[in-house]
Amino acid sequence: MVTLETPLVLALNRLLEAEPWARERLAPFAGETVELRAPPLPALRVAIVAGGRVAPCSEATSLVVTLRPESLPALARGEDHFMRTVGIEGNARLAQEVMHLARHLRWDFEEDLSRLFGDAAAHTLAGAARDFAAWQADAARRLAAGFMEYAVEEGRLLAPRAHFAAFAAEVSRLRDALERLEKRIEHLP
Repeated sequence: MVTLETPLVLALNRLLEAEPWARERLAPFAGETVELRAPPLPALRVAIVAGGRVAPCSEATSLVVTLRPESLPALARGEDHFMRTVGIEGNARLAQEVMHLARHLRWDFEEDLSRLFGDAAAHTLAGAARDFAAWQADAARRLAAGFMEYAVEEGRLLAPRAHFAAFAAEVSRLRDALERLEKRIEHLP
């Protein structure tokens, strides 16, 4: 039976093979296990094996990395926003290394394409893929900005920032007036 761990392990090991520095960082954690949770998907567990590679496992985990529901929208806002939504439980040193790898380990798909199609075709295909991804990200940002503008200006689903500031000033004035009134009441015979 093929589990979801198998393609994940193959992809991770492919990335690790291309980056010796990443294998060196993982090698001291041989025997540790990492579980990736992204509800409602099933949890994925991998064990770090000798040489800084990974293998499927079903044992108890040393580290649990949880992607929360707000992680995907945060990814559209940038890596820093995304990383703040990731839940981490377990071995702190291992978590630090996994987060470092998540930030710095990248697939050089242009290199893999060049092995299949040659350098010129790979460069053209990779450029087209990057342009397509940039177009998708720009469309998502514009859609989010359009929705926010509609929610604030047209639909009145959200109050504009200026209204919040005016409301806060009114609340502050009311609080001050209430305090003055309480002091007057205290001084009444």
